[in-house]
Amino acid sequence: MNTVRPKKHLGQHFLADPNIARNIVGALQLPDGVKEVLEIGPGMGVLTQYLLQNPAYQTSVVEIDTESVAYLKVHYPALADRIYATDFLKQSLATMFPDQPLAIIGNFPYNISSQIFFAVLNNRQQVREVVGMIQKEVAQRLAEPPGSKTYGILSVLLQAFYKIEYLFTVPPHVFNPPPKVESAVVRLTRNDTLQLDCDEKLFFRVVKQAFQTRRKTLRNALKPFGMPAEATTDPIFEKRAEQLGVADFVGLTQRVAQHQAAGASLPDLNIDDVAE
Repeated sequence: MNTVRPKKHLGQHFLADPNIARNIVGALQLPDGVKEVLEIGPGMGVLTQYLLQNPAYQTSVVEIDTESVAYLKVHYPALADRIYATDFLKQSLATMFPDQPLAIIGNFPYNISSQIFFAVLNNRQQVREVVGMIQKEVAQRLAEPPGSKTYGILSVLLQAFYKIEYLFTVPPHVFNPPPKVESAVVRLTRNDTLQLDCDEKLFFRVVKQAFQTRRKTLRNALKPFGMPAEATTDPIFEKRAEQLGVADFVGLTQRVAQHQAAGASLPDLNIDDVAE
């Protein structure tokens, strides 16, 4: 078995440039205590080959494509029983790596990159670092500071718990098949925030509601919470969602918690929302 056919329904665009592959793997910094690295979607192992060369950590891979799994077993026997032939989005990292902090790396399929980062967010106490290649526009959104039109829900939620760095841009011609857009590599490093100084579930809902109508002032965007008019006189309510950083949203969540109407209920944040 000498090759794997890229599959459109899986969003596969195999990286074909070894220098870029080495740079991606080299971007791993391994925060203290991290000895496990999980690669998502290794395909034909262009990153895997360099990950396996580093004895500082143990590499595992998760791959949903059965053809790629067969290829990896033949060409990378050192992986042995560390190939998870399954869907990353349906797995429990706590079960895969019990009590082990880990780093995640990969050439993430465009069509599930937001879901991957949402899964990272849900496992933020275990996932200490992420190095991922994703669509350039998504990478910019993740790393963007407040004030930008591309700054959104996922920007705030991830920046609450991770330092995010836009590392470098990757052109389409280094992939097989070439995607129609540019790609970029980002690095997420877990910060020191163990818990936000507010109700975190409410924080997620406030961020979601604020960005759902991002052209409105927060006074109008947050009306579903049922706060009385006198509770929204602070100047922050004259701003729009894109103008607030993480600390601002924490303070806003504290205000909502104090003044929201009894019984006011908003839907939980779900995967479809994080692309906003």
